[in-house]
Amino acid sequence: MLKVWGRVNSINVQKVLWALEELKVPFERVDAGMAFGVVNEPFYKKMNPNSRVPTIDDDGFVLWESNVIVRYLGAKHGAGSLWPTDLRERADSDRWMDWASIHVGPAINPAFWGLIRTPADKRNMSQIEAGAEATAQQFQVLEQSLSDREWVAGNRFTMGDISVGVYVYRWYALDVKRPRLSRVEAYYERLKQRPAFQKLIMKPLT
Repeated sequence: MLKVWGRVNSINVQKVLWALEELKVPFERVDAGMAFGVVNEPFYKKMNPNSRVPTIDDDGFVLWESNVIVRYLGAKHGAGSLWPTDLRERADSDRWMDWASIHVGPAINPAFWGLIRTPADKRNMSQIEAGAEATAQQFQVLEQSLSDREWVAGNRFTMGDISVGVYVYRWYALDVKRPRLSRVEAYYERLKQRPAFQKLIMKPLT
């Protein structure tokens, strides 16, 4: 059985778990990272020298980096659906996965860490507000791109929506000032209709 190392409150682990749920692939999960430790133990560092989560072991094939894991799982278990077989659709989906990690992740992290993982008396509100503003600017890109489609790569759900969707949930779950982005809000409502999103992503931020 496929094995996943990672804590459920990690946004990168959530991507992998969401993909597995969408694909109906059975798996075993082991808590790792932050309070759970494990990631600095020799056996884990041998698998993943970055000492990060998630890491998977699929019948002896060890893989890390969340977007790559989602692509691998999609290609293996969801070719033609989660992992598009049309080259252009797949490239579009890939683009949004990279966009979420490269642009949205760094923008939202100061707000997330400041509000969720920093005691109230130690918060830097100027950094939190700057992070929220930077995230809003990034989501303007998504707002524009959703003008002619329901999902990031077209009119069906793909792996790109997993990488983008975890950040959309985090954005709307944070207590920050947000501009009105009607298309992103409608996209969020579509995400909330997916049972796997409800089960694995719609949880209190910790």
